[in-house]
Amino acid sequence: MTIRTQSLEWREREKMADYSQKVTSTFNERMRLNRVRRRKEKLRFWDEFMIIPKWLMGLVGFLYLLALGIAIPVNLAQRHNPYGNDMFPPELRDNPVLASFALAGMVTLVSICMTILIFLTAYINRDAYRRGMNAALWTVVALVLLPETLIGGHLLYFLMREPLPYPCPQCSASVSARFNFCPNCKCNLQPSCPQCKREVAELDKFCPFCGSDLGASRIELTPTPSTL
Repeated sequence: MTIRTQSLEWREREKMADYSQKVTSTFNERMRLNRVRRRKEKLRFWDEFMIIPKWLMGLVGFLYLLALGIAIPVNLAQRHNPYGNDMFPPELRDNPVLASFALAGMVTLVSICMTILIFLTAYINRDAYRRGMNAALWTVVALVLLPETLIGGHLLYFLMREPLPYPCPQCSASVSARFNFCPNCKCNLQPSCPQCKREVAELDKFCPFCGSDLGASRIELTPTPSTL
């Protein structure tokens, strides 16, 4: 029984060690992808905003005007209520113009908050698709977490999203940030300095950390064809 117990404990330790190693590897890969995203993505707000569908922008604008067109006339109609003036807000019941402006301001404020949530969800759907992620899944996650955490699902997406595909520095073919080598020209997309083992750019000639000649190391590592 003692030997069997020790064997079971040893297996449990191995499983825990494997699990810990997998978690560490996943975390390191995520940090590497975040570094790639910061280094290679030069995103501008207007360009990112324009990936939101135009029809959705038009629909949101139409709904905003519709809300104003319904709220203000209904509020003004309360002024002639036979049971008393019930215009909103109560402090401006004797001034219908200011009451209309106040109501329009509140409708606008609520509309802005709703528009931000709608546009963020639409952006996640389009951005996930162009990054090769599951667009439908991330859209559902953002919507499901919306009532509980407001924008928790949106923040989770921005933390976990994959980097955009970028052109290979050697042949300009589109490659994923998860690739180690370009499938078109075999360019090393994740090179490291052989001297200090720190990550360097694909076309760096010298290591920016220790000054090692990267060109010479690449020549040494290149296999020479065998002579018959």
